[in-house]
Amino acid sequence: MELQGTVKKLFDAQTFASGFQKREMVILTQEQYPQPINIEFLSDKISLLDNLKEGENVKVGINIRGREWVSPQGETKYFNSITGWKIEKVMDNGSEPTQASPAQSASPVSNENPFAGDDDDDLPF
Repeated sequence: MELQGTVKKLFDAQTFASGFQKREMVILTQEQYPQPINIEFLSDKISLLDNLKEGENVKVGINIRGREWVSPQGETKYFNSITGWKIEKVMDNGSEPTQASPAQSASPVSNENPFAGDDDDDLPF
């Protein structure tokens, strides 16, 4: 899957006692209702964030992961995480949301019936 948006926040890398490393970023999606999405980069992928700056437009390749956890009281909870694995910088097209627009025709639209002069009706019905 891919997410596209503007880099809102870059966090410092975190190293845990086990040696595990992660670094997080937040992108703001470019749609009618922009969403701040937290994405984590793990181990060798944290270096992908080194050349980014807040405010840049990016496209991020992501995986969505889920896990189940059972509390000491026996209650089961479910957690999701979004993990990044690829980043591409996208050309800056201003702060306008990216939306699909209909293709513009170079020639004016005609309201004439192109079949008006056809008297050959070769349809069987």
